[in-house]
Amino acid sequence: MKPGATGLTRVIHAAGYSWLGFQAAWRHEAAFRQELIGVLLLMPIGVWLGGNAVERSLLIGSLLVVLIVELLNSSVEAVVDRIGPERHPLSGRAKDLGSSAVFVALAMAVVVWGLVAWERFGSF
Repeated sequence: MKPGATGLTRVIHAAGYSWLGFQAAWRHEAAFRQELIGVLLLMPIGVWLGGNAVERSLLIGSLLVVLIVELLNSSVEAVVDRIGPERHPLSGRAKDLGSSAVFVALAMAVVVWGLVAWERFGSF
């Protein structure tokens, strides 16, 4: 068992590390900045658009999934870049897979928002 902080101290340390991660993503990742701004703009619209708690949860949750996947993608890219600047097929594959995951998360958000809007407003 690894020694270290436990209980509330561990939670406080973990929150601090999370905050450092958010700061790093904001500072170094343009895609994260763009997506976070989009999420902050769309969240109030999601609260208004959703007709009940489930719809609101889906609308806002699908946006948060985009941020989660972007953070994971950025972490993969940072590790690959740390290994070295030379091109390697596995490094390219790792970055491409991360990018694909972000695309799928964005597509999911579009589908969720589209279906809820369709339900609310009828066919367009």
